[in-house]
Formats: sequence, C-alpha cells, structure tokens
Amino acid sequence: MVKYTLRRLIQAIPTLFGITILSYLLMTAAPGGPVAALTFDPKMTPQQKERIAATLGVNDPWPVQYVRWLIGDEWKWVDDDGDGVQDERAVSGPTRVRYGILRGDFGTSFYQRRPVLDIIAERIPATLELGFAALMFGVLLGVPIGILAAVRRGGWFDTMTRVMAVLFNAVPVFWLGLILILLFGNLLPNWLHNSNPTMFPTTSPLLPMGSRCPTRLTGECPPIYNRLEFLILPTFVLATGGIAGYSRYMRASMLDVIGQDYIRTAKSKGLSGRQVWFKHGARNALIPLATFLGPAITGLLSGAAITETIFSWPGLGRLAVQSVLNLDYSVVMAVVIISAVATILGFILSDILYALIDPRIRFN
Repeated sequence: MVKYTLRRLIQAIPTLFGITILSYLLMTAAPGGPVAALTFDPKMTPQQKERIAATLGVNDPWPVQYVRWLIGDEWKWVDDDGDGVQDERAVSGPTRVRYGILRGDFGTSFYQRRPVLDIIAERIPATLELGFAALMFGVLLGVPIGILAAVRRGGWFDTMTRVMAVLFNAVPVFWLGLILILLFGNLLPNWLHNSNPTMFPTTSPLLPMGSRCPTRLTGECPPIYNRLEFLILPTFVLATGGIAGYSRYMRASMLDVIGQDYIRTAKSKGLSGRQVWFKHGARNALIPLATFLGPAITGLLSGAAITETIFSWPGLGRLAVQSVLNLDYSVVMAVVIISAVATILGFILSDILYALIDPRIRFN
C-alpha cells in the first residue's frame, strides 16, 4: 500500500505541472490583467502604468512569467562585481519578485495588499467546517437511505426517496438557499407570531440568515458547539446534492449485492436482517461509493462558492468569487492550484479507500 501510494504521488507530479501551465495560460489570456487591476486610478499616467508593468514583469514572454511565478526570480540574478551578493539583472523590471508557488509563496494580494497564504489560511477553517458538516450529513443520511430503499425495493419508501433524489438534484443550490432564507427569515416567523403571539412575541428569524458567528463578535468565533444554529441552513443546502447522489448510488450498488450467494448464505444461517444488510451487504456495496468519497473529502478545501456567497460564509469559495470580481489574480491562481492539488489527492484517496473497505483488494 505504501509503495502504491508513493508511486501514485510521483505519477501525479506531471499532472500537477500540466494544470499549472494550463491555468497560467488561461489567466494570461483573460482580458485586463494585473496591470489593469493595479492601475484603476484614472489620474495615473501612461508612464506610471508602464513602470508598474515592468515591475510586475508582465511584458516578458509568458514562459518567463510562468517560470517566475513557479519558482521565483532568483535565477535572473547574478553576482556581477564579485562581492558575494547577487546583483540585479532582470529581464525586465527594476524590482525582484521573490515568490514562487513551489516554495509555498503565492505572492501578495492586489486587492488586500497582504500575503495570499495568510488570506487563505484565514478562510480554510471556515471552509473545512462547513464542508465537513455537509459531507458527514450527506453520508450519514444518504447511505442508510440507499440501503433501506434497496431492501424495500418497490415500496413507498423507495418511491419517495427516488422522487426526493430527483428533486434535490434538479433544484439549483442558489434557489434553494434563497427559499430557505425567505422561509426561516420571514414567512415562518410571521406565521408563528400571528398564530401564537404569546409564545412567539417577535418576528425575528428562526435561524441565522448568514455569517459564521454572531455579528456582534469582533474577535474570533466561539467554539462550534456554541454556534451550531449558523451551520444548519448552509449545511443542508450544501448536503442536498450529496444526499441525493449517495442514496441513489448506494441503492443501485446494494441491489447488485442483494442477489449474491453470500447474502443468501447469511440469511440461511439465521442472521437478522440488520446483520445481513448492514454488516455483510453494505460493506461490499460501499466499494463503488469510495470513488466519490475520496474527491469529496479532499474537495472540502475548494469550498462551495454559491453556498458560501448566499449565506455570507467566510470560506474559500466566497473568497474565490470576490477575488474574480476584484481582479485579484494572485488569489484566484492560489485557489485554483489548491483545488487542483485537493482533486489529485482525492482520487488517490479513493484507491486507498478501496482496500480499506474491501480486504480482498490489494495493491502489489
């Protein structure tokens, strides 16, 4: 297993480099560019804009720009006077660009004037918090629903779960989020207040409509168990697709398992239905589901742009949307690379989950 994992990690290196090249090409081909983001001031003269372009090195050929973005620009500096200090000899531009993504440095944000990694480090906990809650909710609810739907095939429960899965897949996330905000923020509070003014004296929202913690707090958010109400709506919206997908795939996989000989043998031994379906059948039915669990687990880092934007959740997804609108190229590229790395690791994790779920599978 260790050798297989190392081999897959080594094989992923060319893939990652290909993603970086393609991403950088697309970013350089986009209208505008870093100079436009930094020179929005109409009072800035063409000479000042040209100086900024030279400083950023955007006038260089794109292979030079890509290498500088990848490893920094120390390779363009030499010791001319022999004093042991590298002197400036840049292809263009009067300043040194020290950052390089392979060195773990994505540069400075154009919009916030702060290191990109500091900005991302502030958003990762919120993204992991929401993503992990949605993943656990989707798996813990979707997998048992799929098993029960397969066991009771053709019954009312099976029919209802199939209809709900189609609805969850068909309803857009942004529409569902807005409907829930309207429902719990306006319609239900007004209805409860009009029905029973004594018990519900105000029409305040039943659940928080956005943010990660109370807005009155100026410091860090309190522990998650003190603000679970802030997770309810965004977690449900983000988990609806997972519930529908996991339940449908689990139902289809479970139907294949039910007809196997070892299931009939387990029944003939007098085992209870719970032991047959959940202990013997579910473990083998989970193997196809591992294909989706791997990328889903590591994909938590990429965030959910739509859900985080609707509920004002301070995660990576909302940061990516804001960075695109603000032409913050360095942050956009950082989010793209982090998402690419998370996706690659997700598929490797899927292969590892195969062996953990089914002991018959070994990678030699």
